[in-house]
Formats: sequence, C-alpha cells, structure tokens
Amino acid sequence: MASPALDHEPQHTTEPSAHVACGTPPRTVLAARIALVVVLVAELMDVLDQSVVLTAVPTLQKSLGAGPAAVQWLTAGYALALALGLITGGRLGDAYGRRRVLLIGTAVFTAASLLCGLATSPGMLIAARVLQGSGAAVMIPQVLATLHVTFDGKHRSRAFALYGAVLPVGAVLGPVLGGVLTEADLFGLGWRPIFLVNVPIGLAVIVLGRKFITESTAEKAERLDVTGMLLSASAVVLIVFPLTEGRAHHWPLWCFTMLATGALVLGAFLLHQQRRKDDAPLVVLSLFRGKAFSGGLSAQLMLGLLSGMFFMTWTLYLQRGLGMSALQAARTFVVIALGETAGAVIAMRTAGRFGRRVPQAGALFAVVSMAVYGVQVSSRQADLTLLAMTVPLLLLGIAFGTIGGPLADMSLAKVPHESAGSASGLFNTAVHLGIAFGTALTSLVFFSATGGSPDGAVNRAAFTGVLWWVGGAFAVMWALMFFLPKHANSQAD
Repeated sequence: MASPALDHEPQHTTEPSAHVACGTPPRTVLAARIALVVVLVAELMDVLDQSVVLTAVPTLQKSLGAGPAAVQWLTAGYALALALGLITGGRLGDAYGRRRVLLIGTAVFTAASLLCGLATSPGMLIAARVLQGSGAAVMIPQVLATLHVTFDGKHRSRAFALYGAVLPVGAVLGPVLGGVLTEADLFGLGWRPIFLVNVPIGLAVIVLGRKFITESTAEKAERLDVTGMLLSASAVVLIVFPLTEGRAHHWPLWCFTMLATGALVLGAFLLHQQRRKDDAPLVVLSLFRGKAFSGGLSAQLMLGLLSGMFFMTWTLYLQRGLGMSALQAARTFVVIALGETAGAVIAMRTAGRFGRRVPQAGALFAVVSMAVYGVQVSSRQADLTLLAMTVPLLLLGIAFGTIGGPLADMSLAKVPHESAGSASGLFNTAVHLGIAFGTALTSLVFFSATGGSPDGAVNRAAFTGVLWWVGGAFAVMWALMFFLPKHANSQAD
C-alpha cells in the first residue's frame, strides 16, 4: 500500500503503477522481482567496473604499453565522467522515462565495454572508459529512482537492503574478479574479458528491462534545464578533478584555484536553481527542506569519504606493510564481502522495522571494528595474519552491509515520486564526491607519513593513523543518522 504522503504527490506514469505491496497478485510480484534483479545487475556492472581494472594493471601495461599517467586515467576517466553526469542523468529519467533512460544508458555502457575489450592502444581504452562512465552516469540514477517508485512497505525495505549489498560487495569483488579473469587468460584474451563480460550481461539487462520494468515519468520535468546542466557539470569537474589529481602533482596552485572556482560555480548553480524553482529545475532545492534527505545525503557523503580513505590505504598496507601478494590481499577483500552479505541479510530481515537503529548500529559496529583492528595493526606489526584479522574485518563488512540499503531507503522515503530521479542523482553524486574527498585526504593522513616509501614499518604506522580517522568518520556518520526517521512508520508521514 502506497504511503499517504506519496499518494498526494503529482505523478505521471506512462504505464500502470508498479507498486508492490501486500495483496499484490503473484504474477505482478514475480514481474517486480525480475525488475528488481535487472536494475540491481545494472548497478553491479557499474560498481564492478569502477575497480575491476586495478588487479589487471600489470598485464594491461605490458599488452598496450601504457605508462603511469595512462593507467591512472583508466580509473580517473571513468570516475570523472560518472560524477559529471549523475545529476543530469537523474533528471533525464524524470523527464523522459526512467526505464527508457536506464536502457539507453545500459546500451551506451555495453557498447563502450565492447570497445574497451577491443582497444588496441592506451588512448582508445581511456576514451572507451570515459564513454563507459558516461553511460553509467545516465544508467545509475534510474536504479534508486525505480526502486523508490516501484516498491512500498516491507518490499521496499528489502529491495533497498539488496541495493545496499550490491554497492560494497561489488566494490570489494571488483579487484578479485579482475585478477581471476586476467589470470585465467580466457581464449588467450588476457585482460580483455574484464570488459567483454559486460556485453552479454548488458544485453540481458536491456531485453529483460524492456519487458519487466514499468515506465514512469515526472509530470513537471518536461524540459531539461540546459544551463543548470552545464553549471552542475562544470562545478563537479572543477571540484573532483583537482581532488583526484592533486596528490599525483604534489598539490600545485592550479588545484586550489580550480577548487575555489568550483565553489563559485556551485554557488551560481544554486542561485540558478532557486530562480527556476517553479520551472523544471535540474535539482529540486525543496528536497533539502526535509531533514531526512539532507541528513541522509550528508551521511552518504561521509560514507564515500571514509571508503575513499580506507580501501586505498588498506590495499597498500596489506601488500607493503604485511608483504602480501595481490592474490593474498584479494582474499582479505573476500572476508569483508562475506560480512557485507551478512549485514545485507540482517537489513533485509528487519525490513525497515527498526528505522534508523539498524544503520546506526552498523556505524557503531564499524567504530568498534576500527578500534580493534587499530590495536591489532599497532601491536602485531608484520606478524598479523588473515586469520587474526578476520573478526574485525567481518564486523566492518557487517557494518557496511547494514548501512548502505537502509540509509538510501530512509533518505529517499519522503521524496515525491516526481523528484525521484533528481534525488537519486544527488544521492549518487554525494558518494562520489565523498570518495574524491577521501582520496584527497589520504595525502594528509597516509602519504604524508609514508612519503611513498615501500618500507613495511612505515606503512603499518601510517595505516594505524588512517584507522582512527576512518573510525571518527563512522562516528560522525552515526550522528548524522539522527536526522533519519526514528521509526519505520515515520517514513510515511
């Protein structure tokens, strides 16, 4: 049953409503479940492709002769194109149909994946990766928007719990999958299958999505705000690019100039949106009047920040501080992935009954795991084994699994359906901006201590400091979650 608040929101759908609630006919429930799988697979393709190249880098460099700068742009180009288009991609779905835009984005992403797999030079591969990120930017905002307008009640909470599991598990398994496919050297293709595997999956998403996802559009989003689109894209580039590239260039003056300019452009964008508030703006500023959305968006930003700090430095700690091989380090990622799966099951089982208490408990679990892990790292030094660190890593995984889905669910709960795409674009942009800020902060909390040294003791000491920063970020996120609904039924005020 749809919530009373949302029943009175203006909405236009080109097909009958797809809400799934108690008493829904089995055939409709089955179709909705297939639609859920389809959109989650689309999300998983994006998450995997953000990190799948990391473990394939040595083979890729040897095959194409790519230098360090080219390797960096294989990930930075994708991430920048993705962050650049998320807000616009979300509003495109509101205006022209979320299913249609999802399928178009998937088609672009799939075609770009094929080009990546066929690339014969570093330049061609980088260009294809940028195109991949552009396709993902159009595709990904439709996932949250589709979940928001399709499911209600316990079905909604379970759907968002599964969504929450896809994000961290995909991010952790990306490097593992990249390593496995590269080592397997399928048909003598070396690294190419890490991209080519997207082709049949993307085609399946297009075919099944067309059949099972119900189309929906927003009544008031008929015209795209082109000026707002250009201003938002410019602001994102001016902020994300220097944060991503600053450390590699030792933070020259142009980085801070770009950041200052980005802040000014962002201010101009907000003024423009305020003037267009009654004329189909790109971002619906009234969304920020709701404390659940504003608080949830801030918590999502913090989640991206601590993820950007932790996973990059953790990988360096495992290989430099503990002397693990890439494959051994990948096994530790699997431990966290198992914990994330367990956390997602917990979130799905509770089905939103406990409101904000579930993600807040996850944040506290993370603080505890950071403290335990920090003590282990500082006391066990180079003797720390995977078995010994299993408990804090499982706790951390459970924390991520119980945070992601409920945070998205409760942050978007009161968002009108006509603004679902705009809200989804903002929510996804927040985590990518957070990752960019977190990556930049590693210069302060890790690389300034190591100086790039491969020495194990130096890297262990620097990583210990990072753990306290990450634990503090989890504590801040826990506090921000007090803006989320206290009880499950308050999501439908």
